[in-house]
Amino acid sequence: MSDCPANAPGEGGAVAPSSRLYGTAARLLSLLLAGVLSGVMLIAPTLLVGDHVSHGLLTLLMWGIAAGFVHGVGYVPLHRIWRLLLGPLAGWGLMLGMGAVLLNGH
Repeated sequence: MSDCPANAPGEGGAVAPSSRLYGTAARLLSLLLAGVLSGVMLIAPTLLVGDHVSHGLLTLLMWGIAAGFVHGVGYVPLHRIWRLLLGPLAGWGLMLGMGAVLLNGH
């Protein structure tokens, strides 16, 4: 059992870990998406960005990857704004959306 208050449901407005968005399957999906996309960015970045780099789109993709890792390892921020910015919905949307845009050549 963790001493982290973010893992205690109902304290400080934290999301209960038993909710679907914070369950094991959802966290595994986040970790898998973030791991694959960060691996592609590290090993073969031209697959995502090609010859032209759109820094704005790449920044959004990196934000999504960061949110995927934050959610994937099970961290739940206490503050609502951070929970929104680094939560699963933001991470999945940015990873899938920006990944698709970059793969299609923006």
